[in-house]
Amino acid sequence: MRRSIGRLVAAGVAIAIGTAFVAATLLAGGVMTRSTYDTVTARYAQADLVVTQTVDDTQLAAIRAVPGVDAADPVPLVGVELHNGGVRVWVHAAPTTTDPRLDAQVVSAGALPAAPGQIALPVAVAQRLAVGVGDHLVTPQPVLVTSHDPSSTAAPTDTWTTVDETLTVVGLLDDPHHAYAQLGGAAAVTAADAARWGGAGSLAGLDGPVLVALAPGTDLGAMSTTIRAAVPDAEVSTRDEAAKAQIAELSSEAEVLTGIVLGFAAVALVVAALVIANTFQVLVAQRTRTLALLRCVGADRGQLRRSVLVEAAILGAAASLVGLAVGIALAQGALMVLGRMELGVPLPTAVTVTSWVVLVPVVLGTAVTLLAALVPARAATRVAPIEALRPSDAPAVGERAGRARLVIAAVLSVGGLAALLAGVPLSLAGQPLLGLAVAVLGGAVSFVGVLVGAVFWIPRVVALVGRGLARTGTSARLAAANTARNPRRTAATSSALLIGVTLVALMSAGAASTRVTLDNDLDTHYPVDLTLEATAAADGSIDAMPSDVAPTIADVAGVAQVTEMRVTAARISTAGHPADPAGAIHLRSISPADLAAVVRTPDLPAALDDDTIVIGPVLATRLGVGAGDRVDVAAYTGFADDSTPSPGGQVTTLTVAVAGTEGWAAFVTTTIGRTVAPAAPVAELWVRLADVNDAGSVVPRVQDAIRTAAVSVDGPALQRASYQTLISTLLAVVVGLLAVAVVIALVGVANTLSLSVLERRRESATLRAIGLSRRQLRWMLAIEGMLIAGIGAVLGTLLGLLYGWVGAATVLSTVGPVTLAVPWRDVVIVLVVAVAAGLAASVVPGRAAARTSPVAALTVD
Repeated sequence: MRRSIGRLVAAGVAIAIGTAFVAATLLAGGVMTRSTYDTVTARYAQADLVVTQTVDDTQLAAIRAVPGVDAADPVPLVGVELHNGGVRVWVHAAPTTTDPRLDAQVVSAGALPAAPGQIALPVAVAQRLAVGVGDHLVTPQPVLVTSHDPSSTAAPTDTWTTVDETLTVVGLLDDPHHAYAQLGGAAAVTAADAARWGGAGSLAGLDGPVLVALAPGTDLGAMSTTIRAAVPDAEVSTRDEAAKAQIAELSSEAEVLTGIVLGFAAVALVVAALVIANTFQVLVAQRTRTLALLRCVGADRGQLRRSVLVEAAILGAAASLVGLAVGIALAQGALMVLGRMELGVPLPTAVTVTSWVVLVPVVLGTAVTLLAALVPARAATRVAPIEALRPSDAPAVGERAGRARLVIAAVLSVGGLAALLAGVPLSLAGQPLLGLAVAVLGGAVSFVGVLVGAVFWIPRVVALVGRGLARTGTSARLAAANTARNPRRTAATSSALLIGVTLVALMSAGAASTRVTLDNDLDTHYPVDLTLEATAAADGSIDAMPSDVAPTIADVAGVAQVTEMRVTAARISTAGHPADPAGAIHLRSISPADLAAVVRTPDLPAALDDDTIVIGPVLATRLGVGAGDRVDVAAYTGFADDSTPSPGGQVTTLTVAVAGTEGWAAFVTTTIGRTVAPAAPVAELWVRLADVNDAGSVVPRVQDAIRTAAVSVDGPALQRASYQTLISTLLAVVVGLLAVAVVIALVGVANTLSLSVLERRRESATLRAIGLSRRQLRWMLAIEGMLIAGIGAVLGTLLGLLYGWVGAATVLSTVGPVTLAVPWRDVVIVLVVAVAAGLAASVVPGRAAARTSPVAALTVD
């Protein structure tokens, strides 16, 4: 090992990166668990005991009557929607308590609510609503209204309606221990309001714990027993015990996340194993004379095998310890950075290094290194001394071992591919989960088959490409010959990069296909990117859009077109079907030119003229009309049953055209609109984005621009923004995790070139002696590195595209027609990075080879 320390460094770096990944993941899991514990404990405030089940009023009274209990209050959370003009915020609200020790938040301004109709807001929520202490808010609450006609014999009818309640902001809240940070904060309201909004007669009827504050000096154990005796069904525990019990229920999510990340760490370790196996194969091949001499002087095969395995164990343990230290340092550094950011989540100041965190990475790294060295160790003992002087070739198909390997690879690849493709019809047959499971299993099996057979087909692909490059010059011809000299090593090195690139390409292709498919699905259902509507009036009439909204939206970066739409309530009738009094619809009036400028479906403006009303297919079915029917259109002041005809409006007879993708829409031209409803206000704005793929950044800018106006925003761009952000975030995280495996594979490329330089020391000297320049020697190694890395990247990209497409078709088959997309930008980036990394990997070995004097290199050791 002392003589080969330089050759072992790359293998050590590979295993150190993998174990650092594992250690950092385990530490991150510990941080998540501790953060969750602190959050749960903070919600229990300074309670001495916690009753973790829902109790009724009788049980609550019994708990409060126990001697030594100062206070016992339920603290359920209820949801409430708050309005301030056009700004709407959904928040959780907790009731105030009778003892300050049971309050998880503190008042930073004002006071806690003391009467119904009062509310205290978290500072961040108050800022979003642009309110302060003394301001008023509105919350819509459902109310059951009973109506009865005294002159009728019919039974009374109950109808749910919504009533706006006015709330007064009496205080602002801070959450110093992040009790409700993961919920975005929690407001404080009176117990009466919380019970009413939660749909219960009292707080005891809502789901939530009961916090108990005891008199000072009270024994917790004895009091728990007393409360259980008073309320036999009560589940009583201390604050810490309750927190641990709740964490046990919540920990499954953190464990799943940790498991997923550890899966990526496993990929990195598999790639590292290939690098290690390659390194020891070269080392054993370079030591054949030494091994042969040891056999001649009495060393048996077991001793040689053990010498290689002990060397691997020492390397694995040392590299794993280094990786452990690096992982701890990275986790601690990340924790310090996150601690300075306002994430709203309680974070510990230091990571907790447990025995589990230490043992798992070290044992795993050492075990992977030993497993990777088994084949080279076996090779060291199976080759006779006279044969050890010969290079190790790829297994021939005619050999028994070669035939077995080829058959296994073919069976796994073909069988796995068949299962992979079978996932799509299973999903189309209404079994999406089974289809996805079959596709994932088939993909994994086929990929294992590809890797098992890599030694047969990767060298042939490299040789084929190498023959094409050989025509470009001497250096390229020598590089192509070198890659074909040891097929096993070439296959192992390319396979290591193949794994990482395949997974990256898989995720990129799946994400691109998902984006395009969902975009097409939205385009078939919605004609426009965004619609802005003025808030409806309380009497059901249509309010006008504020005049400053249209120019404000037009100035937003990323908005291409803003079109004003006049809207009125209308009823449609035919000769045989009178208008339904309760069937008022939204009738929009716009010129065909303005409509064509904003929509993405050409059939809609094409069907619109001064003798036509364009109706969406769903609405046409509801009204019982079809294309070509003549209908009477009348405008009304609102949508209520007792609405009156629009002032100055005329009933107009028009021809029906069924078009458009928005099922409930009805359109007429501006000319017809002035006839039917001359007083119809501009109540909607239709917005077209310059690029729908930028919805994730444009939509928030639109919402910010009108956040204080009484306007609602809707449309497919909102959904596009949501899933684009989700897909981009997941893709960035996954590719970032897979990048570790790619980095390790590129370390393997550099390692292969370095070992190749050491092996071919005399050969390089001979080439120099017969006229090869230093530049040509360096360029030879550069082409060799780019060839190995480039072939691995290209093949990995092709496999990844196949797997990503089939996966997208399986998952999205229930959505509609699946469009398979090629992420050209990602593909180009992967190929460029791989080739550039192969070139960079050749720099140090190339300089080392070029610096060596031909005379010194030819000297016999």
